[in-house]
Amino acid sequence: MADHIAKAKEFLRSQPFDALIISNFRNRRYISGFSGSAGLLLLLPDKVVLLTDFRYVEQAKQEAPGCEIVQHGSRIYEDAANFLARCSSIAYEENYVTVETFKKLQTSIPDKEWLPTNLDLLRTVKDQEELSLLKNAVDIADRAFARLLPELRTGMAEIEAAALLEFYLRQEGASGTSFPTIVASGERSSLPHGQPTDKVFAAGDFVTFDFGAVYKGYCSDITRTVVIGKASEEQKKVYGIVLAAQLKALAALKPGITGKEGDAAARDVITAAGYGQYFGHGTGHSVGLAIHEEPRLSPSCAALLEPGMVVTVEPGIYIPGWGGVRIEDMVAVTGDGVRILTATPKQLLELG
Repeated sequence: MADHIAKAKEFLRSQPFDALIISNFRNRRYISGFSGSAGLLLLLPDKVVLLTDFRYVEQAKQEAPGCEIVQHGSRIYEDAANFLARCSSIAYEENYVTVETFKKLQTSIPDKEWLPTNLDLLRTVKDQEELSLLKNAVDIADRAFARLLPELRTGMAEIEAAALLEFYLRQEGASGTSFPTIVASGERSSLPHGQPTDKVFAAGDFVTFDFGAVYKGYCSDITRTVVIGKASEEQKKVYGIVLAAQLKALAALKPGITGKEGDAAARDVITAAGYGQYFGHGTGHSVGLAIHEEPRLSPSCAALLEPGMVVTVEPGIYIPGWGGVRIEDMVAVTGDGVRILTATPKQLLELG
């Protein structure tokens, strides 16, 4: 992650503080390459120091060659103070540092000016290595879902389908799931984040699957909605509207448009069809080391899309007491549009 260290150092030089304490595990991993669950990264004017405990020292030396590795004692912030003594102003991650932790920092490292900052924005544009890792995560999800489809049948419980899908994700190379797998069938498919239950699939049910794989720290996110048995005309109609909205957004996305404009491309299709009140979330979000990153495709996002950003495109319609549809792909923003990373087909599948 040498390039990410250089990127972080460039960020430090542009800021009104001398040093930066990085405690969020994703930002720590992004900059240093260290994937352990415990540690503190210090970005200093002349070097990068990674403090971690006995459990992770050997791992840190393997994963973070661009850092000075220090095994800390029982009081990590006091050990950090030794490296920060010459710094007059220190930044902390305002999105992640609790009040309790901030008090410990002030006590252990006194007489400093403390400034808030947000490092998440360093991760918005992905480099080629990151794009490759994200594509691998997407491919794992595609393969796992392809294996699941022939297994789906009436009488299968949502929790059984979710467990089988997660098993296939692991077999295909995932280190874990990007988030708790969503499986919602029948009327429950109107729940955008419906967690799987013991409800069994019945003939005519919509079933929404929203899931993702983690590959070397990077996440994927995919949603498909299928029908068990034959689809009704109303189901075909609603599915067609959501698909048209998704395709419209995919065609509209390109560098220079705002997240708000990307969202509107999909939302306008659903609203014009008379289902606007049933689409209550944003059209998409960025993905990387975290499943939800910035910028987002939402009515309130003024950020501009740039080449190298990776976002989801996931419009939906959710009708209480009836059911719902969501279709989601991950895409990488290119110089003149987007490259769709998800390969799973999007035509309405009638299974069994």
